Amino acid sequence: MKAVRFHEYGDPGVLLYEDVERPVPGAGEVRIRVAATSFNPVDDGIRGGYLQGPFPVALPHTPGIDVSGTVDALGDGVTNVAVGDPVIGFLPMTADGAAAEYVVAPAEILAPAPTSIPLPDAAALPMVGLTAWQALFDDAGLTAGQRVLINGAGGAVGGYAVQLAKHAGAHVIATASPRSSERVAAAGADEVIGLVVAISALSTVVPVNRIVLPVLASGSPPSGRSVNGAPVCVPPPIHCPTT
Repeated sequence: MKAVRFHEYGDPGVLLYEDVERPVPGAGEVRIRVAATSFNPVDDGIRGGYLQGPFPVALPHTPGIDVSGTVDALGDGVTNVAVGDPVIGFLPMTADGAAAEYVVAPAEILAPAPTSIPLPDAAALPMVGLTAWQALFDDAGLTAGQRVLINGAGGAVGGYAVQLAKHAGAHVIATASPRSSERVAAAGADEVIGLVVAISALSTVVPVNRIVLPVLASGSPPSGRSVNGAPVCVPPPIHCPTT
C-alpha cells in the first residue's frame, strides 16, 4: 500500500510518499481502509521533533491522528464493529497514523461515522470534537441551565463547543467575527458577540457561569483562574492514548 511517512524529524520536506506493507490487526484491533485523515498543529510538532518527550514515535513514522474510513479486517476478540462499517476515530498518538491507504486501530476507540456528511469530511471531527467535549464537561463541568461563554466560536473547536453546549441544555454565548457569526448562530448560539469585546470584560457585559477559550486572545486569563466569578477553562492537550 501507499503511505506518507517521515524517516527523520524536520520540516514538511521530510515527508515521503512510499510503498509500505499493509498492516495486520492484532487482538482487539481492526484494520481500516482510510477515507481521509486531517493534519493538526500537533502533527507538525511531532514531525518537527518538538514533541519527542510526550509523544515519542518510532521512525519511520506515518502521521495522521484523525481517521475516517471503512472497517476492512478484524483482529481476534473484536465484537463492537463489523467489516464494512464506516467509522471515525482518534488514533493513539505514538502509533502509525492514517496518512496511508490502510491503518490499524484499537477497536475501542472507534465510533460510527456520521451519516449526514461525506465519509472523508468526517475525518475532521475526532480531535477537535474531543477537545471541545473535554473543555466543556471534563474541565468546566457544564450542566443544563448554565450560561457559558465560548470565545472563538467560529473556529473548529469553538464550533463543536457551541453545538455540544447547546445540546446539553446550556445558554450559549459566543464570540465570533462578522465572517462567521451567522454560521455560529446557526450552530445553536443563543447570543453572538463581536470579537471587539475584550475577554476580561466579557463576563461583566454578559454574566456567565463558565468561560471556555478554544482560541486564546491577547491578555486572556490562564485556565483555572476566574473572571468576575466565572471559571476560565482552556482546552488542554487531548488525554491521548499512547499505545
